Amino acid sequence: MQILPKDAQKAILVGRIWHPQHQGPCLVAVQDGDIYDLTSIDIPTMRDLLELEDCTGYVTARLGKAEKLISLDMLMANSLKSDADKQHIHFLAPCDLQAVKACGVTFASSMIERVIEEQAAGDPARAEAIRKRCQAIIGTRLSDLEAGSAAAQKVKEALIAENMWSQYLEVGIGPDAEVFTKAQPLSAIGWGACAGLHPASSWNNPEPEIVLAVNSRAEIKGVTLGNDVNLRDIEGRSALLLGKAKDNNASCVIGPFIRLFDADFDLDRVREAELRLEITGEDGFQLEGESLMREISRDPADLVAQTISDNHQYPDGFMLFLGTMFAPTKDRGVKGEGFTHKTGDRVGISSADIGLLHNQMKLSGDCQPWTFGLADLMRNLSARGLV
Repeated sequence: MQILPKDAQKAILVGRIWHPQHQGPCLVAVQDGDIYDLTSIDIPTMRDLLELEDCTGYVTARLGKAEKLISLDMLMANSLKSDADKQHIHFLAPCDLQAVKACGVTFASSMIERVIEEQAAGDPARAEAIRKRCQAIIGTRLSDLEAGSAAAQKVKEALIAENMWSQYLEVGIGPDAEVFTKAQPLSAIGWGACAGLHPASSWNNPEPEIVLAVNSRAEIKGVTLGNDVNLRDIEGRSALLLGKAKDNNASCVIGPFIRLFDADFDLDRVREAELRLEITGEDGFQLEGESLMREISRDPADLVAQTISDNHQYPDGFMLFLGTMFAPTKDRGVKGEGFTHKTGDRVGISSADIGLLHNQMKLSGDCQPWTFGLADLMRNLSARGLV
């Protein structure tokens, strides 16, 4: 399984691993198929690394004297073990003190699916008829629609005129983006861990997304991959249930590494990124999809500016999910009800420039519980003489 970007030899890739010897996390980088420890008194956390003016230069300089911890292959093998939380070096999400934020309805094409969820009130059996009605009103090609534009306003008015009004129209094609808290700092899971579905949901799907790593000065320092696990029935019942639909144990997946920006890789490359999704079920079901960043209705820089400003600061920076155009409609079981997860599904989210994120789906209560919080991190770093 190849989890690194296609040009891994020149990519600056940083992440976090759990180290059983320290009973805590280490900041790491990848070089020539091996994992090296970057943790230091000066830079004990990913937050601290991203606050550096030249974090890429720091990593490059430190790699020459960093300790080799483990091979990438062994790290991957360890991370797939069910007892990986205690006994083995394994992947963690590559963020720590950062807030984990997410933008919703950033692709006009997937906006229609949010409208459908709301109109169907969480009932997948009603989805197909509502989808056809929406498409009859506005067509199927919305990739050129710019949020906040005059053309977007006309689409919004057409749907409202046909009694298809939805609050998702406002954030999907209006001037203001939807930005919400996806997960608490340190609660996101990393590559190989089991991802969680709330047992109350019977209509849900993965959301393959680009995730930006942004520091306290609103500087985008790098990018990684994420799965913003989505419970369509719960959010469809009411947008006020967004917290229950989005923030559950193991429901936020980020990784495997943050690719730092440098002379060869920048935000323009992100704007052209293509994400691939592959789902393989234990029942033999397979589904493939994609999300094309060039079809996003809001520029990534604009989404960052709508998240952090003089009106809202993030002293430890934040990770920002950029949304997805992927909304699966392929039936899995009952005709017309579309896709939903089954426990055991394996989900792969990949981008040639960023790598591959791999996880398996379980119920949230069956995933490893989140037990290592901010107080534990501070105590652990203090005991190691790092803070």
